[in-house]
Amino acid sequence: MASPKEKEGFLTDEQRAVLRVAAQNAEVLSSSPRSPTSLLAEHPMKVATGNNKVPTVGFAVRHMRRSHSGKLVRVKKDGGGGKGTWGKLLDTDSDSRLDRNDPNYDSGEEPYHLVGATVTTPLDDYKKSVITIIEEYFSTGDVEQAASDLRELGSEEYHHYFVKKLVSTAMDRHDKEKEMASVLLSALYADVISSAQISQGFSMLLESADDLAVDILDAVDILALFIARAVVDDILPPAFLSKAKKTLSEASKGLEVIQIAEKSYLSAPHHAELVERRWGGSTHITVEEVKKKISDLLKEYLESGDTFEACRCIRELGVSFFHHEVVKRALILAMENQASESLISKLLKEAADEGLISSSQMMKGFSRLAESLDDLTLDIPSAKSAFQLLVPKAIDEGWLDSSFLKLSGADGDRNDEDADKVRKFKEEAGTIILEYFLSDDIPELVRSLEDLAAPEYNPIFLKKLITLAMDRKNREKEMASVLLSALRMEIFSTDDIVNGFIMLLESAEDTALDILDASNELALFLARAVIDDVLVPLNLEEISSKLPQNCSGSETVHMARTLISARHAGERILRCWGGGTGWAVEDAKDKITKLLEEYESGGDVGEACQCIRDLGMPFFNHEVVKKALVMAMEKKNDRILHFLQECFSEGLITINQMTKGFSRVRDGLDDLALDIPNAEEKFGYYVEHAKKLGWLLPSFVTAPPSSNAVAP
Repeated sequence: MASPKEKEGFLTDEQRAVLRVAAQNAEVLSSSPRSPTSLLAEHPMKVATGNNKVPTVGFAVRHMRRSHSGKLVRVKKDGGGGKGTWGKLLDTDSDSRLDRNDPNYDSGEEPYHLVGATVTTPLDDYKKSVITIIEEYFSTGDVEQAASDLRELGSEEYHHYFVKKLVSTAMDRHDKEKEMASVLLSALYADVISSAQISQGFSMLLESADDLAVDILDAVDILALFIARAVVDDILPPAFLSKAKKTLSEASKGLEVIQIAEKSYLSAPHHAELVERRWGGSTHITVEEVKKKISDLLKEYLESGDTFEACRCIRELGVSFFHHEVVKRALILAMENQASESLISKLLKEAADEGLISSSQMMKGFSRLAESLDDLTLDIPSAKSAFQLLVPKAIDEGWLDSSFLKLSGADGDRNDEDADKVRKFKEEAGTIILEYFLSDDIPELVRSLEDLAAPEYNPIFLKKLITLAMDRKNREKEMASVLLSALRMEIFSTDDIVNGFIMLLESAEDTALDILDASNELALFLARAVIDDVLVPLNLEEISSKLPQNCSGSETVHMARTLISARHAGERILRCWGGGTGWAVEDAKDKITKLLEEYESGGDVGEACQCIRDLGMPFFNHEVVKKALVMAMEKKNDRILHFLQECFSEGLITINQMTKGFSRVRDGLDDLALDIPNAEEKFGYYVEHAKKLGWLLPSFVTAPPSSNAVAP
């Protein structure tokens, strides 16, 4: 019979030693990368029971329990093993399993199962959403809804992708979608999509032009037209083209796109209208369809005599840039049938009075008809005489501007050759100005203008320059003002400038129909001309006296006077469009002083000339001359005269700017003499030196005109 100890079971001394070692190393085992279970299994312990059963190999009793199902389950600390159990918080035993049939089973112990899913980025989501917006827009044509959807989408930082996707999608569609894409971009510009994002989007399109050409027929030409349209619509600055050229390789399709946009579209005569009509205009119809609609509505008007209905039909066409065609066709009908002349005159007068047909479009219609009179006489023998009667009648009734006689050669005093010369000058002047806006090359423009050899038309050039600039961005406005200063010094007289502004102000009301805030823009141009010494304040009085009283032009001149009389007017007006460099006048003067001091202390004349160029203010070079002469007097160092000679030789400072600088020193000689006793003597030497070398006019006198009078 077994003893009580045998019934209770006992461990041998060897087993006790093994158990003791296992207990001492418990923490080491729990932190081992190997499973604690596998380590303990290397030290099997025979546990004898009081039932005389065969000893079994197993784990320490306190680390194990057997479930009701008979499976061996390892116990976890900290309650991690289930209800009422002990076990470790983290279990690294990959062999342990939960038994759903165990009464102690807890569903919370089930391990988490990760469900695989595709990872998407915000840009991926944006791309998917804009595709939907674009497709819906092409289906509905609802600009407001598309703008609202894009605004609600957010993610403004990705809007450049929308530009790229919209254009690339439209490129593979019909003309209708291409026109719709251009209209939408214009509508979204500034309000929803910034100028920088528009530019970035088109840059991406240029970079991918090679890929687009693989899938889309004529992709290069279509993308060039999109870029030209964006420039015409003023959502893409002309400078974008020159900047894009620098980033594209010579062999890329993108560079070809830029070249086509510049040469085939933006440099062509009347390019704005041609580009806008290329895809049918905002009406989504072709040019021929528009012409047919115009002919139909005019014929219907002659039958009904309903002027109100005819004006409504013209308005519904939605092609304000094509109204000159309405004028031309209406006048031809009047010539074909003299009985209809009164009705045609009534319609055109009504359209002009309502502002439906602008003065510029009216004059353009008359000009186009004048150009085709020779051909028209083959069908209508009396065309020329009828036209000569229509022009004065239209002017008398007030629906044709009187300046048409001066500019078109239709006054009867000029022969056909003169009229052709005026028309040709207008076209070539427009091309020259647009090339200048693209290149920013003043010397090239001056050469081109001199090649035209038509100084009598300088006022027309000025009007064209400012009108084109007003309908563009601040960059072009600033370029126009800088160019005006250069032209005044080189080839334009004060009378040319005055007459050009008079022509602008006479047509100010008509200009305001096509250009938002035209009156304020013209006032700034006038004020800037005075600040740049292109005009003197007295010229504003002269201009005002030649304008009709109480007209909008007179108000513009008054506004310019107010701008000039304001405090710090010079600096503010000089920077109204960003200035030549965005600097204030005092900043520019300070930079001129520093570069002259650096040169005087032993600097390089070439570096000093480059600094003058970097100033970007050629109309302000007289200040360089003045400060250089004063510095030469103060330092008693005639070396600086070599610098002025070099500036003149390189064409950096013109003889007119040189003369103006000398004049300013001459006018301030009395004050200079207080600090430099021999100022007058030194100045006389400088004048003779400059005349001898040819960079000062021989007629220049050393004494101011007021003190140069002959004594009785």
